[in-house]
Amino acid sequence: MQKTVVVVPCFNEAARLQDAPFLELAARHGVSLLFVDDGSTDRTAARLAQLVASGNGTVKVLSLEGNEGKGEAVRRGMLDALGCGAHVVGYVDADLSTPLSEVLHLLDEMERRSAAVVMGARVALLGTAIERRVHRHYLGRVFATAASLVLRLRVYDTQCGAKFFRDTPALRCALAVPFTSRWAFDVELIGRLLLGEKGVPALGAADFVEVPLRHWQDVSGSNVRPTQMIRAAFDLVAIARELRERARRLREPRA
Repeated sequence: MQKTVVVVPCFNEAARLQDAPFLELAARHGVSLLFVDDGSTDRTAARLAQLVASGNGTVKVLSLEGNEGKGEAVRRGMLDALGCGAHVVGYVDADLSTPLSEVLHLLDEMERRSAAVVMGARVALLGTAIERRVHRHYLGRVFATAASLVLRLRVYDTQCGAKFFRDTPALRCALAVPFTSRWAFDVELIGRLLLGEKGVPALGAADFVEVPLRHWQDVSGSNVRPTQMIRAAFDLVAIARELRERARRLREPRA
């Protein structure tokens, strides 16, 4: 049976953490949880300790000394999970904007479609319940269009906080060094996977699958602000530069 670890980055989430859904996921479906405390200054550490105590060995906490940003929290958590033998690793937001029922749906789709990467997509289709603030929706559409151009990959929603990855050499290489961006790291991670590394095969577009979510909602108190979305858009410039440099380095002949 493959081991799946869900990484949950946390920064000052004490007031919003919900024990029951996370514990149900771990207890009923055999998924391990790794919460990464990204230098919280509230009671997040105490709340996570309670979760660990109630998790019967299925819940772990990785504590970072300072606030490194969501991207680094996710990267460190995924590396820790892979180092402990995870076959599939991914991440979701602590506020459960993506319900855990959708996490199971993504994992099922990964198996059914034999994908190396499965990503949730917030698409407001008839028959779905995608509740998103109007300004965040339109900012997200502009950002996703720009990200698609940077990646040269037709992707609808790079910033949905629910993604899962099989353990591959490309993934381990992609996580080897910190990301350029604190918030747009998803784009950088996808780009690194598409490029690979010398001696390490890249993933192709066919290895990625986007799955429309059936339920998603903006949760009040989110740490993501419109100004940070704008900053993430500027980060795309730095990410594009980093990916071009990586691609140039890969084209150079070995010494």
